[in-house]
Amino acid sequence: MLDASSHRCSGYTVAVNLDSVLWLTFCVAEAALVALLLYRRTWRTFPFFLSYNAWALIGGLAAVVVFHQYRSSYATWYLVQTILDSALLCGVLIELAWSILRPTRASLSRRALIPLVGLILAAGAAIWPFASLSSLAGTSGKTHLIVHLQQTVSIMQIIFLLALIGSSQLLSIGWRDRELQIATGLGFYSVCDIAAAALHTHETSLVQYRHLDQALIGTWVCSLAYWIVSFAQKEAERRAFTPEAQRILLAVAGAAHSTRAALTEPQTANPRNHDRR
Repeated sequence: MLDASSHRCSGYTVAVNLDSVLWLTFCVAEAALVALLLYRRTWRTFPFFLSYNAWALIGGLAAVVVFHQYRSSYATWYLVQTILDSALLCGVLIELAWSILRPTRASLSRRALIPLVGLILAAGAAIWPFASLSSLAGTSGKTHLIVHLQQTVSIMQIIFLLALIGSSQLLSIGWRDRELQIATGLGFYSVCDIAAAALHTHETSLVQYRHLDQALIGTWVCSLAYWIVSFAQKEAERRAFTPEAQRILLAVAGAAHSTRAALTEPQTANPRNHDRR
């Protein structure tokens, strides 16, 4: 019979092998997705999405090198990586929102992108104070900031997906549209990320922590596989907005134009008033 130490050694070997398999699967899937996005010339419509996946692959490989060669600096590297991840993901949400407006962008100026950026940033700022789940209890410094950033961005992606699904009929968007495909993959992983963060608070051993992390890597691989299948197919022709959506967007655009005119009018009037004096 095997003694307890043999069982522990065997379990550790299996865990290490599973980590290696998941890591290799992640690298292959991420590289395949980046190659497919380049083949589809996705940089024209979704440059942030392409950049994020390329960075995920490069950053992941760099993290392994830093962990093994410069372990004392790994926490700092992970914080920098998380900040860049969060910035790129915010960029993805902004470009998705801008891409959704394709059917009516001809009637909008490039300045219409500014309210979208402000809306995404304002949503992040509003979510930030409430993104501190119980999994952050007892953490401090870099670890606290890393987890807080991850949870904030995850909640943003979930809300964005729910809003997109809820308004899909109004915006004439279906599951074959790239915007909903990208948002679905991000939202699925974000739900699993929030669930894993909550479950971390109920762990009793390092093995459970490791299993949750392995499951989380598996969910990201699932998102990558979903995107590979989606982008391997021809993109569906984008349908026009419903009349209700067109009226809403034109009303918003008209209100924004009136606001800009009201803000710029005093600036143009001031020089004439000054000359009269």
